[in-house]
Amino acid sequence: MKIVLENASDFKRCIDAVSVLIDEAEFVLNESGLAIKATDPSQISMVDFSLPKASFKEFDVSSETKIGLDLSYLSQVMSRAKASDALELSLEDDKSSIKVSFIGSSKRSFSLPVIDISSSDIPNPKIEFDASMVFQAGLLQDALKDSALITNHVSLEADPEGFYVKAKSSKGTVNSETLKSDKSVKSLEVKSETKSMFPLDYLQDMVKATSSGDEVSLEMKSNAPVKLSYKIGGAEITYFLAPRIESD
Repeated sequence: MKIVLENASDFKRCIDAVSVLIDEAEFVLNESGLAIKATDPSQISMVDFSLPKASFKEFDVSSETKIGLDLSYLSQVMSRAKASDALELSLEDDKSSIKVSFIGSSKRSFSLPVIDISSSDIPNPKIEFDASMVFQAGLLQDALKDSALITNHVSLEADPEGFYVKAKSSKGTVNSETLKSDKSVKSLEVKSETKSMFPLDYLQDMVKATSSGDEVSLEMKSNAPVKLSYKIGGAEITYFLAPRIESD
């Protein structure tokens, strides 16, 4: 197995986007490309990452290959990539380790041990969402930072007029309101009003790898997992996060 990407920096952002939720993951390489799907240890969130074969400069994978890696260590290794470096990943002959090489003015290589990860097929939640929207990531990043001043849970709400992030505690309330007409909103379609509460730190982690101008897609249904997705280069990252069900 040997795969090459022209932009190591984009792949670093991808690994950072996945590693905020999971410490270890199984990379699956096949004729479609590279994919990772896993739930976090608490089982309340899931990440689904895919990088299609067409995104690679070289993709030499003779049969489906699964490689378990420590993502926190891989993220540290990826931080050594320079902006102009290409990235080469190759599986050693004995399949006990994977070589990560940065190719620029020089070639620097790291060997990472392959770890055994027993994984099962994880289906994506099947939800008929009532609200879907696309907006700039900075909108949600700022709303979450505001909410973090007073609490660790936020309410995400949507109606045909706009999208709202609300928080309240003994310290007070925060209300971030973004109307459909706002220039940071690309689209907003709401069949019926939605409202759900989520752990704030998970949402912050999910948008940590985005730049403020990146487009983020958000799909919601009351008291159902929220779906959040965006792209990094040719890669697509999708998260699902279970809501906090409040009792009356």
